[in-house]
Amino acid sequence: MSISVEVGLLSGKTATVEATLDEDVAALKLRAQAVLGVGRGRLVHSSGRVPDACERIDASCLQDGDSLTLHMSRVQVRATVRAFAAILGDGSVVTWGDAECGGDSGAVQHQLKDVQEIQSSEQAFAAILADGSVVTWGFDDYGGDSSAVQGQLKSVQGIQATRFAFAAIRFDGSVVTWGDAEDGGFSGVLQDQLKNVRQIQASFGAFAAILEDGSVVAWGDADDGGDSSAVQDQLKNVQQIQASGDVFAAILGDGSVVTWGDADDGGDSSAVQNQLRNVQQIQASAFAFAAILADGSVVTWGDPAFGGDSSAVQEQLKNVQQIQATSYAFAAVLGDGSVVTWGDADYGGDSRALQDQLKNVQHIQGDSYVFAAVLGDGSVVTWGDCRGAGDSSALQNQVKNVQNVQQIQCSNPRQSSAVAFAAILRDGSVVTWGDADSGGDSSSVQEQLKNVQQIQATSGAFAAVLSDGTVVTWGHAGRGGDSSAVHDLLQNAEELSFQEVSGRAKEEALGSPVKITGQIVIDDDKQEEVACLTVAAAGRDADIIV
Repeated sequence: MSISVEVGLLSGKTATVEATLDEDVAALKLRAQAVLGVGRGRLVHSSGRVPDACERIDASCLQDGDSLTLHMSRVQVRATVRAFAAILGDGSVVTWGDAECGGDSGAVQHQLKDVQEIQSSEQAFAAILADGSVVTWGFDDYGGDSSAVQGQLKSVQGIQATRFAFAAIRFDGSVVTWGDAEDGGFSGVLQDQLKNVRQIQASFGAFAAILEDGSVVAWGDADDGGDSSAVQDQLKNVQQIQASGDVFAAILGDGSVVTWGDADDGGDSSAVQNQLRNVQQIQASAFAFAAILADGSVVTWGDPAFGGDSSAVQEQLKNVQQIQATSYAFAAVLGDGSVVTWGDADYGGDSRALQDQLKNVQHIQGDSYVFAAVLGDGSVVTWGDCRGAGDSSALQNQVKNVQNVQQIQCSNPRQSSAVAFAAILRDGSVVTWGDADSGGDSSSVQEQLKNVQQIQATSGAFAAVLSDGTVVTWGHAGRGGDSSAVHDLLQNAEELSFQEVSGRAKEEALGSPVKITGQIVIDDDKQEEVACLTVAAAGRDADIIV
């Protein structure tokens, strides 16, 4: 026996799909995806239930004549320092890269269904499922093992991470933590205070939570900002918090700023406190801060070697529109499109040699050692510590001729001695430069890099998400650049086997199924889409309605 159900997309496109009772829901879903001409999705019953893909049809909630919706989410990729995790369109997860850093999710793969979001520490992943529960994997001590708090990880709405620990906010405003205790993985003594939490920020080894009443609770490594007791009375009406490696800076409702953490790295802002008025936003390097005031001027503090002293360029810092940072320096874009830099000259703090090129700057991307500026014509100018990537001159003509750079991603150099960049152009193609082994050479996959929507990076590799949901990787094999072991899973447009396409259809009319070849044609130019497969079977032509 078989059933017939109607499957629709949110766009309104629908198709009728048949399945026999002894098939599983996954086969029905695959058949629906083929007819509708889409990649992986999640079937949702009209009742709101999500049928288990592994269930047989006769054991599921599905009945003949039911209506289902195929929900498809955009493929998302997240990264630790050496591994990637991709959330596919159906809410499943694929991982690859260094197993100890989350590249192997085999132990929890059966739990990774209906995943909504993934957060990462340096060596572990945490996934929030549709029901608000959490699944973790990776290095156990650094957040990969959440078994001690698993019973509390319910109704989770968001997760934040330090280097080696996680903090989850639940819908009731409470907080659950796990991972390395010294880096914020233990908050037991503060649980009575961690109520009605609005948001959480993280430094390298500490968390700071803003409560609904505007107060703040901090925990974790005291040297990284985990102890706010010295300024607790000042932490009222807090609007937002910015974190450096070991300091937090809170902007209050009146535009003033309160800081705590390592005093030499910006935790002590008393020297500039009178200037910190009408602060609009704060940017941080590893151990210093830069605040943009309402009048477009800038105030800096923290370790001078990391950009905490801008006195040499202070007169130029007027009408500042945005500030970006490497770990050691800052770059400010002014209203006229020019750029002012300060901090460690070797890591982006000195751009004087490029001032003639740095005009009409639209935005700047900063990573640990290098800045990359996108100009109005779409060309790119980079400066800082080369490490193979600080000089993009060899590619200037290539990028400028395209004149359409949309986004730049940098392979994370914190755990690497070299760095590379990848730029998405407006036509969806990709240009790379920098250390070849860290992703600066994409020639082996260049033909596949078309219609790229997003790029993520580990400490030596890149992963690009294409418009059809396919994921393409390159760079250091051990850091996620080699995804060949999961290649088939990362191809979002799934191919159906013959048995699935035939669907045991009309055997009495066509005889026993035989292997066939053909094409499914989706006509998107017409209001009514057509899906028809013409085949030769039993010695004659026949149309199979899938």
